[in-house]
Amino acid sequence: MKRIVEDEMLDALPQNDPEAIRNRRDLRLINFLQGNYRWLGRQLRKHLLPGDQGAEWGAGTGDLGVYLKEKVTLPEKIRLDGWDVWARPDKWPKDWGWEQEDLTKIKAFPYDFLVSNLILHQFEDDTLAHWGSLLNRSCRLILACEPVRHKLHLWQLELLRPMRLSPVSWHDARVSIRAGFRCDELPQKLGLAPELWDWQIQETFLGAYRFLALRKGDLPVGETISEGAPA
Repeated sequence: MKRIVEDEMLDALPQNDPEAIRNRRDLRLINFLQGNYRWLGRQLRKHLLPGDQGAEWGAGTGDLGVYLKEKVTLPEKIRLDGWDVWARPDKWPKDWGWEQEDLTKIKAFPYDFLVSNLILHQFEDDTLAHWGSLLNRSCRLILACEPVRHKLHLWQLELLRPMRLSPVSWHDARVSIRAGFRCDELPQKLGLAPELWDWQIQETFLGAYRFLALRKGDLPVGETISEGAPA
């Protein structure tokens, strides 16, 4: 299935629109079923160093940031700044920053690590390549959960009908799967330099594309990562 990036209905809705609120409820269900927050939390706990500063792209209503702050034991003095076109949510951790910005227009990434959840697939290859050029310069850890682009997962959506997903969620879930990734596509589209990075990719049965990239030389003693190996 060829990768196709299409507009998502949520992007045209105000933040407080009832359908946007229903969509956020549905996304919490999908994230729970796929285990996205749990996986991201485990990887951050494993690979972050005390004092690391990072950014979450597409932080939205702040659900992931709150989960990481309250449910995950991170190293000391970790800071995670949320980035989104939406305003800072009231529940975002007080000691973490927030940037209300258009991600397509950023010109630098002055952070140690990047976290993204169900956001990178929404962008065309040229934007991904631009971001990759920024990440190649300074970042040392990249974590992303994205949709797997496979017909199986389009069929699996039918199993969620008893959950009464909103019309926006039904539409955007299909769009997201068609815009998702397979195999090594994400690091290739980001243009991550193989001489700089080791990465792991895992495609789960429930449609999560889990991507971890670690700058070479930053692995804990005794650990290895094979390019393209399961996470």
